[in-house]
Amino acid sequence: MDNQFFKNIEKKTGVNMKEILDLANSLQNANFKDEKTVRNVIKRVSKIANKPVSKDTENKIVESIVKDGKQLDFNTISQMINKK
Repeated sequence: MDNQFFKNIEKKTGVNMKEILDLANSLQNANFKDEKTVRNVIKRVSKIANKPVSKDTENKIVESIVKDGKQLDFNTISQMINKK
């Protein structure tokens, strides 16, 4: 993709695209049945988005993914983080 495209996204969102791409690459072979892996992903997404996640919310996300088999993607995590 065009480097300017990523710079525009970074400017508008404040999110470092290298971090997003590194996270996306790390998710390709991740075991989402493993609670520790899921917690690490949640923490990375929270840090990248600069949006703190309470322990209660983290536990709900982990339960939803590990125990209930809900698919893990950025939209899922974003929706759970933004629920009030």
